[in-house]
Amino acid sequence: MGRDEFLAALDTNPVVGAILERAHQLEVPNWYLTAGGLFQTVWNNLAGYDPQNGIRDYDYFYFDDSDISYEAEDRIIGRAAALFADLGVDVEVRNQARVHLWYEDHFGAPLNPYRSTEDAIDHFVSTTCCFGVRSEADSSRTVYAPHGYDDLFAGVIRPNPLLPMRAVYESKAARWTSIWPELTVEPWRDYP
Repeated sequence: MGRDEFLAALDTNPVVGAILERAHQLEVPNWYLTAGGLFQTVWNNLAGYDPQNGIRDYDYFYFDDSDISYEAEDRIIGRAAALFADLGVDVEVRNQARVHLWYEDHFGAPLNPYRSTEDAIDHFVSTTCCFGVRSEADSSRTVYAPHGYDDLFAGVIRPNPLLPMRAVYESKAARWTSIWPELTVEPWRDYP
């Protein structure tokens, strides 16, 4: 199982398809659809569930360090809300160039500024979450999968040593296994 099977599973979710089809209209740099909307679609496909089962939101990340003000990001959030309004889902838009400005207040730990959207994806709490996909002008798709596909297709949730936040990892793993009980959770271990 690899890239082709990953993209085929994503194609079962019409929301993913619609977001990827329209997302370039926001005209932001280094964008990806990422996180739960992707890996949870795959889990749903593997389990034979509705493609949208258990998905809380769809994360749309971009990286624009030319203006990291709240106002600049909020303009993109507003445009995205209008662009995706008919989908009936929450598309959470975030400029990854400014995450470090609010992260500590929200999660209780400081964060070094990200260097790109890929850098942000690298720092998800579980390596199984580290996926991004975008549509290109020629309708091809770019996939970012820094840890590959093995754990995703095997239903293994593994902690990410780049973001050593045990409570967040265990909370997310508990939620996911309540929806997808066939998943296997690798226990937390302390990282240097």
